[in-house]
Amino acid sequence: MHTDNRSGEDGSSLIEFALCLPPLLLLMTGIFAFGIAVANYVQLTNACSAGAMQLSIMRNNLTSPYDPCATAVSAVEGAAPSLTAGSMKFVVVLNGTTYPTSGTPTASLSCTSTSNNAGAAANLVASKPITVTVTYPCNLTVYKANNFPSCVLTAQSSELVQ
Repeated sequence: MHTDNRSGEDGSSLIEFALCLPPLLLLMTGIFAFGIAVANYVQLTNACSAGAMQLSIMRNNLTSPYDPCATAVSAVEGAAPSLTAGSMKFVVVLNGTTYPTSGTPTASLSCTSTSNNAGAAANLVASKPITVTVTYPCNLTVYKANNFPSCVLTAQSSELVQ
């Protein structure tokens, strides 16, 4: 004769698994979303630094249309290939002059000059500071719920003009 000592615990492991799995998946997905946001921030910071470095060595080396802002934007976008270029917004400060003049970040930043010695290009003065600020929206959506819709990544880098 065979006796069963389980005393009504058939399927309890399956129920425990079913109860623990959804919160565990939610936690794991949140960790992945946060990790992607951190990776984007690191890439944005490195790209912003690259844009500032590129701009700092461009004094008297700009070619027509003599646009130092477009040079910085192009360097940032080139250094961050996995970020959406159209979502980046820029502010560039050259020797104390802010572009755009409102100081509000903009996606299509331009400060065209007529020569290396006029307009924005003339603000690239040796040993004077330039600052590049870039903002990028961060996405912390987990299972179609974005609990941080106003999350914005911001990177800023300053260099002295060579």
